[in-house]
Amino acid sequence: MRALIQRVKNASISIDDKAHASIEKGLLVFVGIEENDESTDVDYLIKKVSQLRIFNDAEGNMNLGPEEVGAEFLVVSQFTLHSSTKKGNRPSFLKAAKPPKAIPLYEEFLFKLKEISKNKVESGVFGADMQICLLNDGPVTIIIDSKNKEL
Repeated sequence: MRALIQRVKNASISIDDKAHASIEKGLLVFVGIEENDESTDVDYLIKKVSQLRIFNDAEGNMNLGPEEVGAEFLVVSQFTLHSSTKKGNRPSFLKAAKPPKAIPLYEEFLFKLKEISKNKVESGVFGADMQICLLNDGPVTIIIDSKNKEL
């Protein structure tokens, strides 16, 4: 399971030209699910994302986590995070989980994040064609992969 996290001043999702979800200061979290992902991968990512200290303290150092600054979350499913460009110029998505496997894990990720966060958690719609607007803050962009745990 892979997450691409962007610290944002605000972010929003539109579907079919209609506003769907939005957040103010917080984290835009793109979540990609692989065929071999399980609940343990969800747990790992939830812990990392919810405690990621990438917000500035009074001295301007990235030292504060989402809960400490009242950060909101906007979560978006994104199978393209598991693309392979090893051969040719057209990405392959063979590692990305198909909906029957991915949807329950995506929903579990959302449920667990809402369960532990005191702040607003919004989401996109799995498989929808979404337009996402964001104002990146920093910019700060972090990638976390449950299969590549850095110790």
